Amino acid sequence: MNFKKCLLIALFFPCATFAQQESSPYPVQDLHIKWTLKDNHYGGQKNSLSSFTLVNRSSKRLPAGNWSLYFNSIEELDLPAAGNATIEQINGDLFRLRPGKDFKGLNKGDSVVFDLVTKSVVKNFTDAPGGLYLVWDNQPNQGIKINHYDVKPPHESFKDVVSPLDYYNRNNKFASYQKNTLIKILPTPVFYEEHPGNFALNQTSLIATDPAFKNEADYFAAELQDLFKVKTTISSGVLKGKGIQLVKTDLKDDDYQLEVSPQSVIISAGSAQGAFYALQSLKSLLLTGKQEKNALIPCVSVKDGSRFKYRSLMVDVARNFHSKKEVFRILDLMALYKLNVFHFHLTDDEGWRLAIPGLPELTEVGAKRGHTLTTEKSLPPMYNSGPDTSEVLNRGFYTTADFMEILKYARQRHIEIVPEIETPGHARAAIKAMEARYRNYMAKGMKAEAEEYLLNDLKDSSVYRSAQYWNDNVICVAQPSVYRFLETITNSLQAMYQSAGIPLKTIHFGGDEVPQGVWEKSPLCLALMKQEKMKSTADLWSYYIGKLQQMLKPKGIVLSGWEEMGMRETSLDGEHKMVPNPLFVNDAFQLDVWNNIVGRGMEDLPYRLANMGYKVVLTCSSNFYLDMAYDRSLAEPGHSWAGYVPTEKLFSFIPYNYYKNSTEDSKGEPVTQDVFIGKDRLTDFGKSNILGIKGALWTEKVITPERLEYMLLPRLLGLAERAWAQDPAWAVEKDKIKAAALYEDSFADFYTRIGEIEFPKLDKIGARYRVPPVGVKVTDHKVSCNTEFPGFNIYYTTDGKEPSVKDKLYTQPFNQKGLLKFRAFNATGRGGNTTTVLN
Repeated sequence: MNFKKCLLIALFFPCATFAQQESSPYPVQDLHIKWTLKDNHYGGQKNSLSSFTLVNRSSKRLPAGNWSLYFNSIEELDLPAAGNATIEQINGDLFRLRPGKDFKGLNKGDSVVFDLVTKSVVKNFTDAPGGLYLVWDNQPNQGIKINHYDVKPPHESFKDVVSPLDYYNRNNKFASYQKNTLIKILPTPVFYEEHPGNFALNQTSLIATDPAFKNEADYFAAELQDLFKVKTTISSGVLKGKGIQLVKTDLKDDDYQLEVSPQSVIISAGSAQGAFYALQSLKSLLLTGKQEKNALIPCVSVKDGSRFKYRSLMVDVARNFHSKKEVFRILDLMALYKLNVFHFHLTDDEGWRLAIPGLPELTEVGAKRGHTLTTEKSLPPMYNSGPDTSEVLNRGFYTTADFMEILKYARQRHIEIVPEIETPGHARAAIKAMEARYRNYMAKGMKAEAEEYLLNDLKDSSVYRSAQYWNDNVICVAQPSVYRFLETITNSLQAMYQSAGIPLKTIHFGGDEVPQGVWEKSPLCLALMKQEKMKSTADLWSYYIGKLQQMLKPKGIVLSGWEEMGMRETSLDGEHKMVPNPLFVNDAFQLDVWNNIVGRGMEDLPYRLANMGYKVVLTCSSNFYLDMAYDRSLAEPGHSWAGYVPTEKLFSFIPYNYYKNSTEDSKGEPVTQDVFIGKDRLTDFGKSNILGIKGALWTEKVITPERLEYMLLPRLLGLAERAWAQDPAWAVEKDKIKAAALYEDSFADFYTRIGEIEFPKLDKIGARYRVPPVGVKVTDHKVSCNTEFPGFNIYYTTDGKEPSVKDKLYTQPFNQKGLLKFRAFNATGRGGNTTTVLN
C-alpha cells in the first residue's frame, strides 16, 4: 500500500468511527505491550508467528477503535495478521496495526493478543518489532510513545540455535597459550622479540624527536598525560638522559623500528605515519605493563610495516545516529590498531547527517524523524526511533564545525575520512528534504528556486521496492537539478576539508541496491533515453556514473562506490542479472566489493572485478560485515543474511584466496570447496588491484554506543590483524594437513592474546567489548564450563536468579542438579549474556 493511500485511510477513519470515541482520553502510559515469539517455523514454512499482547493497567477502558498502533519491523510482515486487527505497511519498515471489528476494547486488567506473521524466521531478539507508539484518530498528527514494551526473549528450545554444549565444544577446540610467551602488540609485527627488564617511564622522562615527527611526539605526550598521568618534556635533537628518541631514517611508508631497553626507547621511521604507528605500539606495550610509581614498558625489539596500505572501517551513522564523541572513540580504537581509513556513511534513506550550507532542509527535515503524515517537516520513524522528533536519537547530525573537528581529530591519528553520500538509491532522506524545499518555494511563487535542487521526477509513476521496502528512495538521474545538487554537496565537502587543512581525495557516492523497476515510467528518463538512443533503463546507470566522473575529475577527486558502480544490469535466460561493466575499468575508480556471500552464486565477484582492472577494497560481507550476529543464538543482536560473523571469520580470511578458509554458507551450514568450482581465482594482475580490506558496521539494529562497541569489539582486532599483518604461514601452505595444524596453532595464539593481553588494554581505555557467553557441558550431572577467550571469571546461580559477581565463582567441574545459570564477567565486573542449563 502506498503512502498516499495510507494517509487517506488515516484521515478518513476519524469520520467513520468518531462516535465510538471515549468521553475522556485513555492514558496511554498505562498500556503495557509484550512481544512473544510463538513459532519460528509457522505452518511448516520459513515464517514466524509472534504476537503483541496488550494489557490495560488503567482504570479507564481502552476503546474498541479510533486508534492505531504504529511500529517498526525489520522483518517483512505477511499481511493481514488476524481477524481482530488489520496491519498496513506505510513505507519502509513502518507498519500500522488497527483494531478490527472483533475487538471490543479492554477494561482494567484485561488483555488481548494480536498475532503477527513474518515472511522469514526470527533469528534473534533484535528481529522483534520496536518503536511502538499510539495515534488517536482525532489527533492524527500526534504519536504517543508506548513506554511499557517488553520483548520476551525467545526460548532457546527453538530450532537452529546454538546450545550451551555447542559453545563449550567450540571453546574447547583450541588450548590457550602461556601468557608469558605472547606477543604484546596487535596487529602482529613483522618481527617481535622480548628481552628481560623494563623501561620505567615517569615524570623525569624526556621525548627527543626529529622535527619531522614533532606532531606525533606532541600527540603521544598528550596520551601519556591522559592515560598514565605521566607528564613528559619534548625537545628536538639527540636524547640526553633516559627517555624516548624519535629518529628519521630511510625506512619506507609506514614501516618503523622500535627498540626498548632499560635505558631508552629508540624509534626509527621514514615518515610521520611510521613514527605514529611505532608510538601506538609503544602505547600498546604501556597498556600491557604495570602502572605503579612508574609506567613500565617491557624491553622489546620490533621491526614492522603494514601488508595493505588501505586498512579501513565503515560506520553507518545514517540509519541510527551516533554522536561526535562516539566517533572520536572509534577513531581512537582505529589508531591503536593501526587502521587508517574511516569510511563515514553519512546519508541514507533514513537520515542525512551532515549540515550543508545553503541547503538547511537536509538536516531540518532529512536528519529529523518522528510521527508524520506528510514528511513535510520530518521523516517517519524508522528502526525503532519512535514518534518524538525532540529526542536526540531523532534529530542527530553533525554541524560543519563538528565535521571539521572530526577531520582534524582523524588527521592527528593518521586516519583519512572518506565521506559517503548515497546515490542514486538509498537517497530518500535527501529526496524528501528537497521535496520540502520545493514545496516551500512553490508556496512563495518562486518556481526557479523550488526546482533548483529537486531530486526526483514529480511525474514518475515507476513501481519498485528497495531492499529496505522503500518505494520512493531513488533519485532521477535524468533530472538536471540532481547534478546541481551533487555539485553543491561536493563543493561544500571540499570547502570543509580545505578549512580543516586536509585534501579531499575521494567521495564515496554509494551506488548500491538500486531496485528493479526504477525510472521505467519516468517521463524525464524516457525522454533522455530517446535523446541518447539508449536501449533500456540499464543504460541510465552508465550515464549517471559518467556524469559523476565529469564532475569529480576536474576537482581532482577520485570516485568511490559500492561494487554496483562497476557493474551493469542485464538479463540471462529472461532473468535479471548484474555483471561487471567494462566501461569504467580504465578510470580512476575505487570499488568496495561486499557481495561474496557463500552459497549465493557471487562468491568470486571481488576477484572478477579486480581481474578486470577495477581497484577493489575487500569489504566481503561473509567476513567483514560487523552488523552480522556473532553466532546463531537468539540472545545475540544483529543480522544474519550474509551469515554469522564471529571474530574467527575475520582472523581466518585469506585476502588473495578466501575460498580456502570458507567453511560455511550464509545460513551457517557447512560447505566444502565444491561450492567454489568454476569460480574465478585471483590472477597476479588482480592482486595488484586489491587495495586493502574494510570492515563495515551498518546500524539498523545499533542504537546505543554500548551496542556499537559490542558489535565492533573484539572483531575489530581480527580486521586489523588481516589488514596489517603479513600473510601467515597457514594461508600459503599448500598441504592441507600442515595448513590446518599451522592454523590451529596460530588461531590459539591469537585468541589467547585477545583474552590475556588485549581485553585488559581495552578495559583500561574504557572500551565496551562483547563479553562472551559461557559454554557448558553436562556429563552425568557433572557440570564443566569455559569461555571463548581466557581471562574471564564465571559466576553461577542455582536458584534461578541472574548471576552477578557476588554469586558462586566457577573454579572447576562440579556436581549440581536443577536450574543453573552462568555468566562470564571481565576484570571491571561487566558481564555477558547468561547461559541457562537445566541439569
